[in-house]
Amino acid sequence: MKKEFDKDYYECGIETGKSCYQSYRWMPEATMAMAMSIIDALDIKPRHTILDYGCAKGYLVKALRILHRKAWGVDISEYAISQVDKETNGYCTTLGEFNNGCGFPKHFDFCIAKDVFEHIPKEELCELLQNINVDKMFVVVPLGDNGKYFAPANDLDVTHIICEDQWWWRRLFQENGWRVTSMNPVMKGVKDSYTEAYPSAHGFYFLDRDRFYEAGVT
Repeated sequence: MKKEFDKDYYECGIETGKSCYQSYRWMPEATMAMAMSIIDALDIKPRHTILDYGCAKGYLVKALRILHRKAWGVDISEYAISQVDKETNGYCTTLGEFNNGCGFPKHFDFCIAKDVFEHIPKEELCELLQNINVDKMFVVVPLGDNGKYFAPANDLDVTHIICEDQWWWRRLFQENGWRVTSMNPVMKGVKDSYTEAYPSAHGFYFLDRDRFYEAGVT
């Protein structure tokens, strides 16, 4: 387990100086709205399978399941997975268990990675992007420049190790086998608390697998 993502990170991140999380809990109104926005934006049908990569305590998985979508979640934090609600128990697991085969689907139609990729070293992230077995991805990342995020709150998380602008992220995805079909600075229902004060704080990327890349065509 990555020790940075322990109980303090989720429950008292501000006072311990680890993160912006404080008593991280299920907030149905906000999470259901976010899940519905994602379903609409990606046109996710009940038949589709979804992987929430970096699911934390599984709240988005729970919301998607309430909305009759086939969602599973994976996270590096053993603490977060230990706190998964009973309704989602069995649909979320640790990254280690996932990589070792845990009974989840071997292929997913969609992957959601919200507030995740900025935590992963670039080399590991490139490997993930090249090898994850999904067709489409929806990625949300905080944007910044010169080592500072556009929304100051994102600088408070000590586990944020990638701070780049929208073009850097676009190149990263393209160089690792993904077509950027859309990039929006704002998406209703997702990160709304940042939008008014910091409209350029995040990038919302919609990605399709580049089949030419997979086939080795340059």
